[in-house]
Amino acid sequence: MNAGVGETKKQKKGKGRQKASNRTRSIYSCVVSSSAHESSPSPDEVSIVEKVKRENEDMAGRYVFKMFCGERIIGLVTGYDNETSKFKIVYEDCNNDLIDKEILLRTLAPPTLIDWMFDSYRMPRLLCILQQKVLDDEEQEGRLGFVFIENDGVDEHMIWLIELKNLFSRHLPHVPKEYIVRRVLDLNHKSVMVIRRNQDVVGGIIYRPFLSQGFVEIAFFAVMANELIKGCGTRLMNHLKQHARDMEGVTHLLTCADSNVVDYFLKQGFTKEITLEKDRWQVFNELYYQGEPFDLPCNRYIKVYDGGILMGCELHPKLPYSYTTTMTSHQRQGHAIIERIREASNSENIVYPGIDFQKEEAGIPSCPIKVEDIPGLKEAGWTPDQYGHSRFKTENDSADTASNQESITAFMRSLLKQIYDHPDAWPFKDRLILIMRPATMM
Repeated sequence: MNAGVGETKKQKKGKGRQKASNRTRSIYSCVVSSSAHESSPSPDEVSIVEKVKRENEDMAGRYVFKMFCGERIIGLVTGYDNETSKFKIVYEDCNNDLIDKEILLRTLAPPTLIDWMFDSYRMPRLLCILQQKVLDDEEQEGRLGFVFIENDGVDEHMIWLIELKNLFSRHLPHVPKEYIVRRVLDLNHKSVMVIRRNQDVVGGIIYRPFLSQGFVEIAFFAVMANELIKGCGTRLMNHLKQHARDMEGVTHLLTCADSNVVDYFLKQGFTKEITLEKDRWQVFNELYYQGEPFDLPCNRYIKVYDGGILMGCELHPKLPYSYTTTMTSHQRQGHAIIERIREASNSENIVYPGIDFQKEEAGIPSCPIKVEDIPGLKEAGWTPDQYGHSRFKTENDSADTASNQESITAFMRSLLKQIYDHPDAWPFKDRLILIMRPATMM
């Protein structure tokens, strides 16, 4: 019995140690599992972080302002710094700054201020160039895309068309939704869209090409407000112009614009005077039927509605519309002109030494200098047959002769007579009369 009791105590001690070890293992496994859970965030946390990152990236291209010494200074958001978690700002006075998101949201420039600065030509050129560079970077990185699609039955295209229909319904509340659906899904109409990260439709144009008539009709046009401020509307219209000219083979764009968007179309090169021949788009029935106000059968090609203004744009046959803004910004900086000069120049920016000659006391060279001896002149493309070309020539070029002196005198007299008889020489012939006027009291 004693032996049995002693064995029972040993067994109890072994079981106690085993429980303690099991408890230690369980605690360790809980710690490991909790640390592993902390190191690998949930899908919801990943989606939130990705959403915040996208929002910060989409702030690039927005205008901000600050007050300095009572004056408003405009700036542009050029990017997001992940290290400092702040936004990069470039102001019109060429000063750079980093600000957090809270300050950025408080200092965003309102659309009315941006429109006023563009309309009054007061938007700094530096910011316009930087904004186009931001859009170029977004297109190259794939964060911004322009796609041309139609109702072809592809699932992805149909989803984008439905999103575009919803966008038009929000931005065009006065247009019936049924009419928008018919135009978006019509097999004769096509679409060009602005796609963010190959997912979100942030703008688009519905158009119908009339290839036999040589023009394209723009039915609907809408861009989200935050994207319109960045210049996506202008770039979207330029892509349509490039595609319509190169792929559709048309020469004109026509649209019936609302009164509140006439100024925008004027900025895009549209005019109220249609340069296309009237027999290619003219109304063939002058009677306006009393029917649906958004589908009047009074015009053979253009859809006419009440309050609309017919506008047109003639497409240039050689202008690269897709990168017009980038090209003009490059030209404004002067790089394009300098590069063209370097391409046409044969000197390769070589600086030649000056002419070394001895002068007499009066400053006249002691010996004549030949033109072909000027350093760098032959390398620039000069040839000896170009020497001596002039509108006025003497009959005899020999020196120190009486005939040469007479010819020079006759030449100088004829030259003086031509100057005297010139109609712009009157200030040198008539005496100027000075009239003293009394100073006026302010």
